[in-house]
Amino acid sequence: MSGAGILVTRAAHQAEPLCRLISAYEGNPIKFPALEITPPADPERAQGLLKTADRFDLIVFISPNAVGEAMKLLPEGGFHPGARIAAVGQGTARRLSAAGYSLVTAPTERFDSESLLAIDELVNAKGKQILIVRGQGGRGLLGDTLIARGATVTYAEVYRRRCPDTDATPLLLSWESSIDLVTVTSLDILENLISMLGIEGATRLRNTPLIVVSERLSERALKFGCQQVRVARRADDLSVIDAVCDMIDKTDVLP
Repeated sequence: MSGAGILVTRAAHQAEPLCRLISAYEGNPIKFPALEITPPADPERAQGLLKTADRFDLIVFISPNAVGEAMKLLPEGGFHPGARIAAVGQGTARRLSAAGYSLVTAPTERFDSESLLAIDELVNAKGKQILIVRGQGGRGLLGDTLIARGATVTYAEVYRRRCPDTDATPLLLSWESSIDLVTVTSLDILENLISMLGIEGATRLRNTPLIVVSERLSERALKFGCQQVRVARRADDLSVIDAVCDMIDKTDVLP
């Protein structure tokens, strides 16, 4: 990466692994969290659903944050040993494995709701009771599709997303000299980043190469006016690093 400044916009508690990789590849990681995770609005309801999770045919975790926050609410002893658990992506699967749940269903290619919905167990969802563990007001595609396929869907909302109250002025003042590329790993992060940078930062963001992790994110970034957008092959850190290196190699993104 030849010292290129890479803006890392993940929530503060999730940014360090990507930052370490950027440093290992001789880049300069610059942290600017554009997402905060806070407790759910109704923790008692979420906890009650997790306590009775053994009545569901399948428990689907949407993200690593969903796993981490659910584990805080899960009663001692955890899920029933026979619980069927699915994860949207490999990062979520790894978080489940670290919590002691190694037998999970997850996509092996693209890590998104569309890929999870293509798995046989969810294609044949008619008559199943499915618990989706997510953040408040999450994307509705997964649940809506499962309902259309004949499943009964219940949501356990175990956290809320919040836009950080961070003054972006210092970042904007140093942007031209320090930021060569931006990484964004969720739609919430992108929307928050746009809001946090404001009108003054919009032009800077539009003119700075951007790495995203889905076509959906790419479409939103292009609609906003970003000039150079590359989609990482997957959402994991190494795929993000590969996309960063590829963009640096094929463009004039150099410090």
